[in-house]
Amino acid sequence: MSVTPENRLLFWFGAIVVPFALVGAAEPGAWSISIAIIAVLAIIVILDALQAPRRLAGIDVSLPLVARMSRNRPARVEVRVRNLARTAAHLRLALAFPSGIESPQEHTTVILPENTEWSQFSWPCVPIARGRHAITAAYVGTSSRLGFWSVRKRVETQSELRVYPNLSRDRRELAALFLHRSGIGLHAQRQIGRGRDFEKLREYIPGDGYDEIHWKATAKRGHPITKVFQIERTQEVYVVIDAARLSGRQIPEQALAEGKIVGASPTTTLDRFITVALTLGLATEQQGDLFGLLSFSNKVDNFVRARNGKAHYSACRDVLYRLQSQEVSPDFDEVFTFIRLRLRHRALLIFLTALDDPVLAESFVRNIELIYRQHIVLVNMVQPPGIGRLFSDPQVSSMDDLYRRLGGHLQWQNLRELQKVLERRGVRFGLLKNERLSAELVSQYLDVKRRQAL
Repeated sequence: MSVTPENRLLFWFGAIVVPFALVGAAEPGAWSISIAIIAVLAIIVILDALQAPRRLAGIDVSLPLVARMSRNRPARVEVRVRNLARTAAHLRLALAFPSGIESPQEHTTVILPENTEWSQFSWPCVPIARGRHAITAAYVGTSSRLGFWSVRKRVETQSELRVYPNLSRDRRELAALFLHRSGIGLHAQRQIGRGRDFEKLREYIPGDGYDEIHWKATAKRGHPITKVFQIERTQEVYVVIDAARLSGRQIPEQALAEGKIVGASPTTTLDRFITVALTLGLATEQQGDLFGLLSFSNKVDNFVRARNGKAHYSACRDVLYRLQSQEVSPDFDEVFTFIRLRLRHRALLIFLTALDDPVLAESFVRNIELIYRQHIVLVNMVQPPGIGRLFSDPQVSSMDDLYRRLGGHLQWQNLRELQKVLERRGVRFGLLKNERLSAELVSQYLDVKRRQAL
């Protein structure tokens, strides 16, 4: 607790001490009166300073243990102030927000009513960084009884702010995508046909193939019996997120112009990967499939086995919101070995990574041999700035721009060659624009379901 002088003390010092000191120096007979007046003021000021800490006695600040927010969306923190004395008080309050949380006000004024122990209000803020943040302290201040001093104290708090990805724009794109796909609909539809899940046995109908006949049932009943299959209702879909060094690249501001709120912070590739993964989780939930996650850097960081339900989606969100980019190169050897050993059933694997580094691309192609025959693999990356065909951008005004576009064309050509190499293994590769990333991935997933590839 600290006690500091207020402007009122400086005013009275200038109004009494200075004039009477000058009068006492100029008139020796008035010196004793001047000293007495100055002493009285000093005693009053000292007594006011001694009782000032009592003004904050019984004052405490309480914050919620956990507060959930979405990145770049205005939010509020509920603040509760306890006044054990239950006397009217006029307080100044400030919260020690971490660097990932911004607030439009540095401090606020709180008026505590009389005969009330608890007072509550909301503190506005805007989270600009995804992840887990903590408010560890609050600062409370007030004036002394006579207003000569300001007394302040620090109150320890324990409040965890969980900042989740902002899915508002991606959800709008997802809703528009479903509306334009009349064959899929918003809900899972059970379809009878040549799926992989056995449903029932029935009498043989002319035209049924020999591979559809259940020979044991035929021998037991004495006449042909046919197997009927249905499309899988619980297909496994995994999003595999690369959280290595290239995932920390920032996406240019012009790429975020659509749907961006004022004051939004820069977005990294990893932020987009996480947002897209959660959006795809919503789509799989609507289609009745199982959704799982795997994130990796130089090792497998997180693995959530495919399930469904709101509790499972919340668990996936809790895993992803605190995922951060690592300054290491991805270890594809370990990732593909892990998938080979842990995922026994055929699944749809959607990789979100960056393969514009030739060394990483070579390692990816070499190790994908472990899984591409067992699983359906889709590989997608956000198109980095400047990568594209040479004559696709008319904004070329100098020789430097031409050479820059030439370098981008060479990188684009390397990615095209990588795409052909992967396609020969049955792996689909996509170089996607950031603005259409969620819609494109959901479209890929729906196309796989429509073709019954799983």
